[in-house]
Amino acid sequence: MISLSENSRIILKQRYLERDPQGRVCETPEEMFARVARHVAAAGRLYSKGKDPAEIEQDFFEVMTDLDFLPNSPALMNAGTRLGQLAACFVLPVPDSIRGIFKAVSEMAVIHQSGGGTGFSFSRLRPEGGVVKSTGGVASGPVSFMRVFDQATEVVKQGGRRRGANMGILRVDHPDIRTFVQAKEDPEAFTNFNISVAVTDRFMKAVKSGKSIPLINPKTGRIEREENAPDLFGLIALMAWKTGDPGLLFVDEVNRKNPTPDLGEMDGTNPCGELPLYPYESCNLGSINLSHMVQNGRVDYRKLKRIIGIGVRFLDNIIDLNRYPFFRIKRMTLANRKIGLGVMGWADMLIRLGIPYDSEIALRLAGRLMRYVTSEARKVSAQLARERGPFPNFSRSIYPRRGFPPLRNATVTTVAPTGTISIIAGTSSGIEPHFAVSFVRHVLDGRDLIEFNPLFEEMAAKVLTPRLRDEIMGIGSIRNVRSVPKGIRALFKTAMDIAPEDHLKIQAAFQRYTDNAVSKTVNLPEQATADDVKKIYLMAHALKCKGVTIYRYGSKGTQVLNLLKQKPGSLVSVDQEFNGYCRVCGI
Repeated sequence: MISLSENSRIILKQRYLERDPQGRVCETPEEMFARVARHVAAAGRLYSKGKDPAEIEQDFFEVMTDLDFLPNSPALMNAGTRLGQLAACFVLPVPDSIRGIFKAVSEMAVIHQSGGGTGFSFSRLRPEGGVVKSTGGVASGPVSFMRVFDQATEVVKQGGRRRGANMGILRVDHPDIRTFVQAKEDPEAFTNFNISVAVTDRFMKAVKSGKSIPLINPKTGRIEREENAPDLFGLIALMAWKTGDPGLLFVDEVNRKNPTPDLGEMDGTNPCGELPLYPYESCNLGSINLSHMVQNGRVDYRKLKRIIGIGVRFLDNIIDLNRYPFFRIKRMTLANRKIGLGVMGWADMLIRLGIPYDSEIALRLAGRLMRYVTSEARKVSAQLARERGPFPNFSRSIYPRRGFPPLRNATVTTVAPTGTISIIAGTSSGIEPHFAVSFVRHVLDGRDLIEFNPLFEEMAAKVLTPRLRDEIMGIGSIRNVRSVPKGIRALFKTAMDIAPEDHLKIQAAFQRYTDNAVSKTVNLPEQATADDVKKIYLMAHALKCKGVTIYRYGSKGTQVLNLLKQKPGSLVSVDQEFNGYCRVCGI
């Protein structure tokens, strides 16, 4: 029997387990993992070399049922089923034409229905008021067309089980940038979008020097006007302070680390920003449960190495077996064979090791651990290249000129938010700290499930009286609970207890050794200012992050987690699938 929490089993039943034609659940969680393992292992039969598929199937089944590794949600939902779409992340082009725009809307709908999330750069669209020669009219601009994508997403329920999710990106030098930055000021607008500004090094330099940048019409290539960089930077920070959007995508840093620059520049990402991709490229994700990689108070690198090997093979197999929604996506994905092996349970690992999240020791471990994951994943990718051949664009990549052996995959690592799969695994989300020590989870069937961090219950057993339980459940944090030993309080700092700079330092430590990007929210207290947001943005750029997302507590009127200003007797509460992850997609 798999060790699953009650909420994990409820989520699996509602969204993951296969159903018969009458809509009745017809498999158990164990049978779901067996279905996935059997289907994904079958890719081994496509090649003459390599391990026995039956042996691989058993490996896949064991790492999933032990909750040591889980793939992204579409793989769990669709592997071995009629739908067969296994990838989570897609980027689609949005060309500057009516036909091209609505083709992208149509493709988005198909991808959402199959369980995937989509990202778009709207930077190629002419600005509002631009002349449309074919009709003699004027263009409505990128933000107006984004509304079409948002409304289409609203009416498409992903495979009956997941809501659609999008990332909308606009370059900082687009003439409509101010309209875009303010697009989500209305809390009812663009509820199916995360939005990010693609900022350049030139813009960041202009911010620091107090200069202006030219805003360029992408249709004509002409400068429309000059924009004061510090003023625009201030507006971006103000909107993020108010609403949590936009985030920043450091597009030059993304392309400096692009392993296939000969194919062109990348300016789009998946909905949570951890996967920069080319137009019509997809990627599948999987995450290692770090809380299970601890033995006798130390990191169990032997076990971690084994799980990395199984995880890389699992994700590479998915590329061959995936039922792609469009041929162009299949062609681009097979050409680069990108995978995104990541981690979850970082906060729980630190607790098991006795290391505070915001300590220098945690920072050093983050870099050392992610360097190991990427290094070992590349070794496995090289082994797969010997068995199956390198990715087709290998000769056009950076790897041959840097002395790398042939690799099966253009990228191997990504750090995703792991929202729902971390709940299934019973661990903390991605590399995020815990959002609360205790809370009530509102389940869709009307029940309330009281959840207490099991590691805290174990460590604080001697002092955890019923009265103390009630106190903690009312505030979520133990920062000021003096009856809890100081050492335990240091280990169980929640997201709002940790300084924004320390959030960002952890992100940067992981990013340094991650092929793709890192999805992480930098939490700010309610009293933070727009100037504090600016400081985080400047620090993120200096630390060579590929992107940054902030969230100031209280900046959304309908936020799903309420920790402060609780009414007497009330309890911290969250919705069923909240785990401190992306507010739009929950991947």
